[in-house]
Amino acid sequence: MAAKIRLKRTGRRGQASFRLVVVDEDKPRDTWVVDDLGAYNPRTEELSVDNGRALTWLKLGAQPTQTARMLLSKVGLMAQLASQRRSSAPSP
Repeated sequence: MAAKIRLKRTGRRGQASFRLVVVDEDKPRDTWVVDDLGAYNPRTEELSVDNGRALTWLKLGAQPTQTARMLLSKVGLMAQLASQRRSSAPSP
């Protein structure tokens, strides 16, 4: 199973909000989720992410979509992942 971190739409018509979830890459947008990482409300720009679980999935190889990557960058997870990868890389 190739894991993907993407947004799942919730909320009423005209008042969308999204859940940041881990799903199988081949499944449609609003399908069964493997793990729920947080929530994003674009109307109020409110974002909450479980940093520990998100970082774990990223280390396991889950690929975020472009929008999910932007949201994870807002909370500093992509920079944190990059610095951990640089520090753990063997030096020649």
